[in-house]
Amino acid sequence: MAPELVSGTGSRGGRPTGDAYEDLLRVARNGRRLRMEDREPWRIGQIDEDYRRSAVLILFGVLDDLPARAPEHAEGVGRDLDVLLVQRAATLRSHPGQVAFPGGRLDPEDGDLHEVLSVPGGAVSAAHVRAAVREAEEETGLDPRGVEVLGALAPVPLPVSNHLVTPVLGWWRDVSAVDVVDHAESSLVFRVPVLDLVEPANRHCATLTRGRQTYRSPAFTVPVAGTTSTVTVWGFTGVLLDRLLTALGWAVPWDTGRVLPAPLQHGP
Repeated sequence: MAPELVSGTGSRGGRPTGDAYEDLLRVARNGRRLRMEDREPWRIGQIDEDYRRSAVLILFGVLDDLPARAPEHAEGVGRDLDVLLVQRAATLRSHPGQVAFPGGRLDPEDGDLHEVLSVPGGAVSAAHVRAAVREAEEETGLDPRGVEVLGALAPVPLPVSNHLVTPVLGWWRDVSAVDVVDHAESSLVFRVPVLDLVEPANRHCATLTRGRQTYRSPAFTVPVAGTTSTVTVWGFTGVLLDRLLTALGWAVPWDTGRVLPAPLQHGP
């Protein structure tokens, strides 16, 4: 069943301090101009004509009671927020073990591709919004009624799986508990403080070599709240986070010359 769509007409519970919400709205209004193709080479190949449509939910909320671990840059817009991520199960054939935004393919239940939803950032595809929120509910157990959809970014091609992915930008107006719903799909559901993402010591470029070509993407090695573990966010999700944090004005300068191999896992 498709989730109820929240378009931002209600009150904003748990609103961040400063201008963070306004920054998110600004980016949402200009989302179609936020393109990924002009970054350094990171996409392996091109999508085919029979590509599949999918959507991911980039969901920001007020930082929970587990604080960031980064000691510096604690002041400024966005520093009291976090973002929801999932780690894909190591047993999956596609992108095993990688960290991603919740999301997935559009299903028939998500509706007509031509249906438009009015949100604070402007008109967006209702089907893509439904898919992003539905998949996030299925993967993390969040309550979709607490998600305020702000807008959508320009679709991004993901050749490795032949998808055209629409990132949907959301505000977690009423935060609900989240956890792994299906361990066959995800191994971890967690919230990462923006402060840990922008910490320069947590940033590097991840590289992946295929034949004679080496691909690289922005990467983040961040702690998992409540544990002593860290995870690395790279590839498609790393590019999205890097570009989005820069567009929001929350990024901190970091050493782009620090290069590490991508942490690959191999599925069955």
